[in-house]
Amino acid sequence: MSSGDVIGTGSPITWIMAWAQHSCRWLIDLSHRPDSAKQKTNTTPSHLELDTEKKMSTDITYQALTPQPPSAPPIELDPPKDDPIKVEELARHNGSDPNLPIYVAIKGTVFDVSRNPASYGPGAGYSVFAGKDASRALGMSSLKPEHCVADYSTLDEKELKVLDDWLTFFTKRYNIVGKVVSEDEGGR
Repeated sequence: MSSGDVIGTGSPITWIMAWAQHSCRWLIDLSHRPDSAKQKTNTTPSHLELDTEKKMSTDITYQALTPQPPSAPPIELDPPKDDPIKVEELARHNGSDPNLPIYVAIKGTVFDVSRNPASYGPGAGYSVFAGKDASRALGMSSLKPEHCVADYSTLDEKELKVLDDWLTFFTKRYNIVGKVVSEDEGGR
């Protein structure tokens, strides 16, 4: 390519930049370029000029913006319940019985995740959490069955933040149906 060549709309670079803009709303920052290069460059991504004769280094920085999902209607949730649910009862709500709802507990709060069997049903990616208080596993971002326990006292500060983020996520998405209680506390 010679000085002043323009990358056309059919080139791979143009296609990648168009995809990035469409998918992630990228911001192109050409502010670190010398003034002479800024004058030669049309700032639209489909018309970037290359100045190869001067061996100029172009510093292009991409900054990802938060993706904006299509606006979805808010999820209608029932008022939270605080019914006591024994660990034994929680375990029966693991998705193996199609007549029972699927439950996942976080920090003792039990959520009905039945609306999402593709994630929590038998054989699904998050089925390991079904029928359990999976607090430690969620905080650790682990899918290992041995981490799916209620005791999260060994989590570090970062993992506790992750666990709290999961609790917030579930609270906004799934109905709260009760609280996990020990066998001697009663409950269903």
